[in-house]
Amino acid sequence: MKIKILYRADYRYESEVSFSPHLFRLFPKQDQTICSEKIRFETNPGADVQHRKDIFDNNIAFCFYPEPGTDLIARLEIDLQLQEKNAFHFLLESHALEFPFQYKPDELRVLAPYLQQNQKVLLHFWQPKPKPTVEALMELNSALHQNIGYERREEGAARTPNETLLAGSGACRDFAVLLAETLRSQGIAARLASGYLCEFGEMEKRAEGALHAWTEAYLPGAGWIGLDPTNGIFCNHNHITTALGLVSEDVSPVKGSYFGTRSVLSEMKTSLEMLKITG
Repeated sequence: MKIKILYRADYRYESEVSFSPHLFRLFPKQDQTICSEKIRFETNPGADVQHRKDIFDNNIAFCFYPEPGTDLIARLEIDLQLQEKNAFHFLLESHALEFPFQYKPDELRVLAPYLQQNQKVLLHFWQPKPKPTVEALMELNSALHQNIGYERREEGAARTPNETLLAGSGACRDFAVLLAETLRSQGIAARLASGYLCEFGEMEKRAEGALHAWTEAYLPGAGWIGLDPTNGIFCNHNHITTALGLVSEDVSPVKGSYFGTRSVLSEMKTSLEMLKITG
């Protein structure tokens, strides 16, 4: 299947401001199921655009804006070739078959940062019980989907797990942080992911056709496996990853700021289109 992704962002200010360097994490990470055929990125004329890898090996555009202005724009066009991926096509190592499990010493040495908890999480609607690992993760993922309401929140940092539980609802990034911290509290290494959720089927999904966030858990024998608690599913080829990291700030699609001599009114408009290419 071929798809086209069209992303636009317009930031407008009532008077001239200066811009900090901006970082864009919008470029797909390629693997056996995702192949980029075309990537075209544009921003303000005169900007110095540096394409590089960050500390998590994410593809980024690091942009410097030497001149002040009243507008900052970003345009991205991507053509992708997708192949179907079975989210459950893996075999676990024997020591990870039953939940809870323990990582081996060589695994712990590498996974230590992804096991550190920022906040202890207690879910009243899910209790960990010994059972097959995949079954336990499916139940946890489904429990979050069924017990936390979804809200579309374009701006602002991710909430802490306790804030999300207290509110009883959250955006996809709140779901992802809550699941990651829950997994870590159960001794499972977890990281955050962001990207695009693109599915042209009949089953409507939360955050479909939008920038999205989810969680990945490290399962010995399977590697990093994506879980989408916003929708209560394991991730497949329709989850197109653009960034991976430890915390929400590591995977935010756009990072940057503006500054001036006084407070300035501003507005932001973004749009994202995902089109299926036929022929």
